[in-house]
Amino acid sequence: MTHRTTTYLLPGIAVTDHTVDVPLDWRHPDDGRTISLFARELVDPVRRGEELPVLVFLQGGPGGKGPRPVSRDGWIAEALRSHRVLLLDQRGTGRSARIDGRAIAAIGDATEQAAYLERFRADSIVDDAEYLRRTVFGGRRWSTLGQSYGGFLTLTYLSRAPEALAACYVTGGLASVQPSAAEVYRRTYPRTERKNLAFAERYPQDVDTVSRIADRLAEEEVLLPDGDRLTVRRFQNLGIDFGMKPGYERLHWLLDEAFDAGDRLSDTFLAQVWGRTSYIDNPLFIALQESIYGSAGFGATGWAAQAERDARPAFAETARPLRFTGEMVYPWMFEEIRALRPFRDAVELLATKSDWDPLYDPDALRASTVPVAAAVYYDDMYVDAQLQLETVEAVGGATAWVTNEYEHDGIQDAAVVRRLFAMVDERGGRRDDEEHA
Repeated sequence: MTHRTTTYLLPGIAVTDHTVDVPLDWRHPDDGRTISLFARELVDPVRRGEELPVLVFLQGGPGGKGPRPVSRDGWIAEALRSHRVLLLDQRGTGRSARIDGRAIAAIGDATEQAAYLERFRADSIVDDAEYLRRTVFGGRRWSTLGQSYGGFLTLTYLSRAPEALAACYVTGGLASVQPSAAEVYRRTYPRTERKNLAFAERYPQDVDTVSRIADRLAEEEVLLPDGDRLTVRRFQNLGIDFGMKPGYERLHWLLDEAFDAGDRLSDTFLAQVWGRTSYIDNPLFIALQESIYGSAGFGATGWAAQAERDARPAFAETARPLRFTGEMVYPWMFEEIRALRPFRDAVELLATKSDWDPLYDPDALRASTVPVAAAVYYDDMYVDAQLQLETVEAVGGATAWVTNEYEHDGIQDAAVVRRLFAMVDERGGRRDDEEHA
């Protein structure tokens, strides 16, 4: 194994960067194809010589790289009081063989590209983590903290290698153990509509502005800084921020400067819309968004978000007041958005794929003895609270804290992680971190 490290200091944090090579395809690890995997280890500088338990952060996404801390604060500061923290760049992101349009275009035809993207799902991410645990961290059990999609990864980890885990903490991301993209979006759209109504109630003056912008986009060709046309349906995607705090305020201030003195859509507005809807920094978030639900026995995902939208006229581009959408992916995005066009044909194949490998093992989850503490945000726009609670019942050792105090990004408050740590401690604590698996 080739293991490359770099050490340095951030304010209040000692850092070790780890880089290793792993198989592209863990099902066929000897076929010679490898990718580079990167993870950043953080520790309190005065405790860097101690044998502290390791907490692996499983980033949300899909397609999300590990955080890049600039100071010792938030949940990281809380975790560093008792753990080493490992920030994993999941494969395809950050410094772990990042996939963008140029990278996917170099793979080959659409069939080869789709097969390549399949190797960047939850099973491969867990196998990567296990390789790091066994080879770099001595095979000791470690704990995981999964935010959003990181909770999905947690269930895959518990299904594939529960012996590796001392404890699991999840914030806003317990997936259904019966993954169905159609069911997810059937539940998501009503919550998204309620978020729209709440936004309109908070900022009623913005309702007419939104309609005015939509009418302008429908009537005229308005170009974004990269030359893409801003369509009404792309404008509607700004609603993805409604599930975060302070998402309503971010959209309100964007609309506040939408028009310039000449009654044109301002450059400031267009630049910010481009930044929020180009996905140039994380194209895998869109390319794999529905594929994270693809699992054996559940058929093709089949553009589930688009199918559900077609059945809901309130979200039509012509509806007024205009409704914003949320964390949904549509086939037209791979035509209209420059950074996503190279993925179009491969993603179309993934949408029709039905012979997926299983994501979760219900029997292994039921039999698990790993303590799992999950924060379930009752009003979560992205991950249905009822489905999360059903998962708690289906996973041995799991318990939930249900709250409406936070939105989907509640992890930004260190009190959330502190509460989850206490929940595990109160029920007997982590399984022995020193035990090798």
